[in-house]
Amino acid sequence: MDQVEIFKALSNKTRLQILGWLKEPELNFPEQPNADFENVGVCVGQIQIKSGLSQSTISEYLSILQRAELISSTRVGQWTYYKRNKEGLEKLSEIIHKAL
Repeated sequence: MDQVEIFKALSNKTRLQILGWLKEPELNFPEQPNADFENVGVCVGQIQIKSGLSQSTISEYLSILQRAELISSTRVGQWTYYKRNKEGLEKLSEIIHKAL
């Protein structure tokens, strides 16, 4: 996990909001008929709607967060779902406590 990439990923207000929304998806998104929040995550379309940004912008933001290992994705049919990556967030915590 590259520290610079992690902090770049966190340097955008919307990407920080997405991480916050994914922390408690049941409070921030409507119920999903085909996937549960805990095991699969939140559909990219729901994240896009909540953000009010274009699909391409949200896809880029999610890709940045995923490369930084802060979120993970799961494909279900034609849809992609995202959730927080617990291990990646724990590594971020360690970096902050040990290196900074």
